Amino acid sequence: MISVDKAVVARLRVKDSNFEILVDPRKAFEMKKGANVNIQDVLAYPAIYKDARKGEAVREEDLQKAFGTKDIYKIAEEIIKKGEFSLTTEQKKELIEEKKNQIATLISKRTINPQTNTPHPPQRILNAMEKAGVNIDPFLDAEVQIEKVLKAIKPILPIKFEKALLQIKIPSQFVGKAYSIITKAGEVKSEEYLGDGSLQIQIEIFSGVQDEFFRKLAEITKGNYESKVLKKVEV
Repeated sequence: MISVDKAVVARLRVKDSNFEILVDPRKAFEMKKGANVNIQDVLAYPAIYKDARKGEAVREEDLQKAFGTKDIYKIAEEIIKKGEFSLTTEQKKELIEEKKNQIATLISKRTINPQTNTPHPPQRILNAMEKAGVNIDPFLDAEVQIEKVLKAIKPILPIKFEKALLQIKIPSQFVGKAYSIITKAGEVKSEEYLGDGSLQIQIEIFSGVQDEFFRKLAEITKGNYESKVLKKVEV
């Protein structure tokens, strides 16, 4: 639960009256977008206010008249989903920086520098974003903004999306622990259990995460696995 001093005001006007709550801005926006977020984790304090900053609470009879219920959590959800948020300049700046980092990390994992065939570090991508002057929406999903960011930084940074088709062979004693790591890393194209109980699997992943993927496999199998790159494809 966020502290009251770091919370923002969410408000909704109903029948010529204002109703306000204090919320965690990140979790409130996740809920507003449809994510399954516990309302108790969103609220800084379980109360409905006329003026949140002054601490003027709304009477129960006024809540019942406006919302048809006195349930604070149900009312708070309606305020979040239908209402508006107020952010300070500093809070908005923090959210933008957080979103920038999310986008840079995703791009780093999914792309490579075609000059070196290695991933660009996130900080290099952040520097290119800054130089390109790309505008980031702090409340829009990072995935949705990747294409816009790539278009902005391509004139500055040599970059391309590339996928690798890998063939991995895992000894039987490590299959249980390694399987979830492998299948979460990308798209499984085929899998086969061999006569000795080992698993041979082909998986397509972004080239940018290949080194990280191999490191995880090495940790789980203590280095006892076989791998080879079958092909690489620009996407």
